[in-house]
Amino acid sequence: MEDDSKISLITKRIDEAPFGSAFVTSDFTDLAEYETAKKTISRLEKKGTLRRVLRGVYDKPKFSSLLQEYAAPIPDQIAHAIARNYNWTISASGNTALNQLGLSTQVPADWSYISSGPYKKYTFGNITLTFSHRSNSQMIGMSEKTLLLIQALKAIGQGNVSDAEIKLIRKRLSSDECQNILSESRHTISWIYEVIKEICKPER
Repeated sequence: MEDDSKISLITKRIDEAPFGSAFVTSDFTDLAEYETAKKTISRLEKKGTLRRVLRGVYDKPKFSSLLQEYAAPIPDQIAHAIARNYNWTISASGNTALNQLGLSTQVPADWSYISSGPYKKYTFGNITLTFSHRSNSQMIGMSEKTLLLIQALKAIGQGNVSDAEIKLIRKRLSSDECQNILSESRHTISWIYEVIKEICKPER
C-alpha cells in the first residue's frame, strides 16, 4: 500500500472520530508504519485538525461558534491516550471515579487514576492528571467498568455507601454489566463485594 493510501486511512479514522477524541501515534500503526503515522499527525496538527495537548498526545478539538474558541481538551480522553501510549491499564479513582459514575457533580481540577505503570503527573491548562501505581494483580482480569466501580466505592468508604447511591449506580448498569462486574470483582475487598452484590441485586 502506498503512503498516500495509508495517510488517507489515518485521516479517515480521525475524521470519523468524535470531537474531543485523543490520539497517540501508536493508535495508527495498524494502518501505517510508525514514521508515516507520526508525519501524518504532524501535518494534521499544522492544518488545525489535531491539537497538541502534551508531548506525543493530540486531540481533535471542537470549535464553539458561540464562544468563538476551541473547547478545552477532555481530561479522561487524554488520560486514556497516555495509557495506550505506554500500554498501561488505568482506572479513574477518588473524586474522578465518583464524578464519572455520576455520584458527584464536582468536576475535579486534579484527575486521579490508578495505573499499572509508574507514578506520573501531567499538566495541561488548569488540569492535572495524576497516575498512581497499583500492582497488576489488583487490576488484572477486570474491565474498566468494574475497576471504576471498585474505586468509587473505595472513595466513599466502608459503611458510608447510602441507599440512594446504590440505587443511582444500579440505574447506570445494564444487567449484562452487573453480571460481568459480579464475576470480575469476586476477589476484591469483602465489604466492597457485599455492596456490589447489593447494587447488582435483581429488582423485584
